[in-house]
Amino acid sequence: MPLNRQIHLISRPSGPPGLDNFSLVSTPTTDLEEGEVLVRHHYLSLDPYMRGRMNDAKSYAQPQALNQTMLGGTVGEVIASRKPGFAVGDKVVGMGGWQEYGVVPAAMTGMLRKVDDSSIPLSAYLGAVGMPGVTAYYGLAHIIAPKAGDTLVVSAASGAVGSAFGALAKARGCQVVGVAGGADKCAYVVNELGFDACVDYKQHLDAASLSAALQAVCPQGVEGYFENVGGMVMNAVLPLMNAFGRVAVCGMIAGYNGTPIPMAAPQLILMQRLRFQGFIVSEHPQVWPAALAELGALVASGTLRVRETIAQGIESAPQAFLGLLGGRNFGKQLVKLI
Repeated sequence: MPLNRQIHLISRPSGPPGLDNFSLVSTPTTDLEEGEVLVRHHYLSLDPYMRGRMNDAKSYAQPQALNQTMLGGTVGEVIASRKPGFAVGDKVVGMGGWQEYGVVPAAMTGMLRKVDDSSIPLSAYLGAVGMPGVTAYYGLAHIIAPKAGDTLVVSAASGAVGSAFGALAKARGCQVVGVAGGADKCAYVVNELGFDACVDYKQHLDAASLSAALQAVCPQGVEGYFENVGGMVMNAVLPLMNAFGRVAVCGMIAGYNGTPIPMAAPQLILMQRLRFQGFIVSEHPQVWPAALAELGALVASGTLRVRETIAQGIESAPQAFLGLLGGRNFGKQLVKLI
């Protein structure tokens, strides 16, 4: 059995996390027992939600345990199996964590999903055809529920969730406006992802200025908003919401390090009769088959063009994660492990 390198969380950050919160350790991989599967991970997914789990605080999921392998999505290949239905060479996606190999216990093999990489790149199953894509699908289809012609806004538009949201929304005949950080990201959102417009929040010092820029490209107001960020971006979009607008709250990365993110005008929720709904996509397994089928078709046809930032080697995961939290990634942030 191979030697396994892992990243452990060894301390909880106070404010922004640092490299000293993590440790690279090597451990032997245990022999397989009946019903278990050994996976060699090819890619590790880094996602903003991981920052929240580093805190020892009440949330929708248990905090990341100290001195244990960081949790996270992985895609890889079965290299040994004592579980019927899983053969050596099968490509699988699961929650293998920040490590090069994963022994999947018999009780957990139901969380492994076999995937086909003949027409869809293996890495895409951690992005557009994985959790981020399904997150975009659920917020769009089941919370915002747009009609053709509706104007929709999505923050963090160049990221894995935002890019999938744009492709799904355009396929439904919507006008889609993104908010992203930097001219290069905005150009990508419009020219490659096919958004109708994208506003660079870095060009604006406050919510009022950003709101005016958004109003210029959303002159008839906004029916649906997909929230990944919070803070100034949220306060810029809310004044543009039309009556009975819907806001799908996926993330609040502006506050993940403990920074307060007050809502500037909560009265708008009442005045415009807005529907705000937060959601966790793992709590809605019934939508995954339909979502993955639609997203897979978009990627296979080239309609949804996957953009990835890839760090090399398990030892690079902590630094890449800090870059993700700082917005330095372009598209989906991955770590290549093989």
